[in-house]
Amino acid sequence: MLYLKSANYNDIEKEWLFQRSIPADANSFINDYPDISREDFDSALETMIAQSRGEKLPDGYVPQTVYYLWVNDTIVGTFHFRHFLCQSLIEGSGHIGYYIAPEYRGNGYASMGLKMLIEKVKNSIQEDEIYLRVNRDNPASLKVMLNNGGYIHHYEDTKLYVRIRK
Repeated sequence: MLYLKSANYNDIEKEWLFQRSIPADANSFINDYPDISREDFDSALETMIAQSRGEKLPDGYVPQTVYYLWVNDTIVGTFHFRHFLCQSLIEGSGHIGYYIAPEYRGNGYASMGLKMLIEKVKNSIQEDEIYLRVNRDNPASLKVMLNNGGYIHHYEDTKLYVRIRK
């Protein structure tokens, strides 16, 4: 069974193992906790959960909820939902960022996870569209966005800016 679950203390061991395995920059998905120790992850998880409530936010950041994508009892990916857009997110990474572990790619998990997340959050998004960004050299991720109703809104040399109508 495939499902999304927000970061929580009950799953801390599996969340830690997954989070620490993500590179610091995985195709523009930024992981603040690569190779984090188990002891330090307690504090990191506390921060993640607090940020979903709008607490412990660095200057210029907006509330963000971290969701893990599970297949049965295994985490295969993570989706980050930014609750609203500030100017840097409008011009940058948008509402949602995601990462699927390499060994689980090609199974449709990103497309299904994005679809589930959009369904979960679309009514809380103020804009008429959901903003996303993808590297031009990442056609698999672009396909995920297009599979979920996305269209290329505009582009730069290395980035494509995708919108999905709610």
